[in-house]
Amino acid sequence: GLEGGLDITAVMKMDPGVQAKVFETLKTLYQRKVKPLEVTYKYGHFHSAPLTPADFVAKPMVLLVGGYSVGKTSFIRSLVGRDFPGQRIGPEPTTDRFTAIMHADGEDRLVPGHALAMQSDRPFQGLSPFGNNFLSKFEGSEVSGSSFLQNVTLVDTPGVLSGEKQRSGRDYDFVQVMNWFADRADMIVVLFDAHKLDISDELRAVLDLLRPHQDKVRVLLNKADLVTPQQLMRVYGALMWQLGKVLNTPEVCRVYIGSFWERPLSLQYGADATLLEKEKHDLLEDLAALPRNAALRRINELVKRTRSVKVHAHIIHYLRKQMPMTGWGKKEKQEKLIKRLDREFRDCARRYALPRGDFPHLEKFRQALVETGDISKFPKLDKSMVREMDRVLSNDIARLLEQCCVVTTEAPVANAA
Repeated sequence: GLEGGLDITAVMKMDPGVQAKVFETLKTLYQRKVKPLEVTYKYGHFHSAPLTPADFVAKPMVLLVGGYSVGKTSFIRSLVGRDFPGQRIGPEPTTDRFTAIMHADGEDRLVPGHALAMQSDRPFQGLSPFGNNFLSKFEGSEVSGSSFLQNVTLVDTPGVLSGEKQRSGRDYDFVQVMNWFADRADMIVVLFDAHKLDISDELRAVLDLLRPHQDKVRVLLNKADLVTPQQLMRVYGALMWQLGKVLNTPEVCRVYIGSFWERPLSLQYGADATLLEKEKHDLLEDLAALPRNAALRRINELVKRTRSVKVHAHIIHYLRKQMPMTGWGKKEKQEKLIKRLDREFRDCARRYALPRGDFPHLEKFRQALVETGDISKFPKLDKSMVREMDRVLSNDIARLLEQCCVVTTEAPVANAA
């Protein structure tokens, strides 16, 4: 039945005490050894804002992305188990806001974005810099009595628009906000409608943005019971081809085919009910594994971020070293460095033995450099801070991983379908 939604409490899980200890250690490591370098070299301006304490202890977050009327809200209802405050369902563009669907201890209620961004126990404080225009389009939907939300927070995003005219109404940086959520999400679910497969310009930009997070992306081909098996085969092929083009990688992310809402499958078009039910079950098991894997994923995220911060600090250091110390010719030199940034990246990687795979997106970095001002004003790189960060990767993380491996215990997996 729908009532209560997906029960994921019976799934294999880490001891909560040990998990809390791992989160606390990660928070301390970040604040003492990674964040100082981030702040010094304005990592937030180039990549993403510093993490807050709540980011380390928050429930796993699932980000939902898709065009209009692909079934995002119905999918949320099927997980949560019932209607939720602020839901909007309809064929017209209904979702023009970001909604965080969270567990409530008391009654159901809607929390305005401004209030959410002020709460230190919620992982949304980092959204404040996006300002009033964004916060007025952000809300929290607190839902009581849902077993799914006791372990996971869902974030519904505005329906991705096609066409410049519809997009012009947005008065905040949609792509930057999506980037903020994608960085912090534990899973990113991208929904497509089997009826009308459309990768619009804006969705293409969002998918491009999700490229660094491919390990977290799951694609849902929804409403698959409303087309014939032959049409479904064609749509699936077209989707894989388009995703391959947009994500531009040899390995394709996991695609689930099904009808992801609370109603029974429609067999009117000859859908393979067994296949679609199995796909739905696999997706629910994937979601059910999020809490148990939370500690491992947070460790992995910190490793990724630490490596990225290390590379960022070295790039700034390398560019700064080439700047003239006096005011004469500074502007011209900086423009020259920015123009040939691809070469500077290559030389910097060689000079400091940094993996090219850890380097940032060239054009985005170039744009951020243009906005930064005088590179020579950055302080000299403190090698001892870099050594501290290296120690995090070589020693501290290894110890944390040992803790995680020792304490996982098997429990029977609940039938999630």
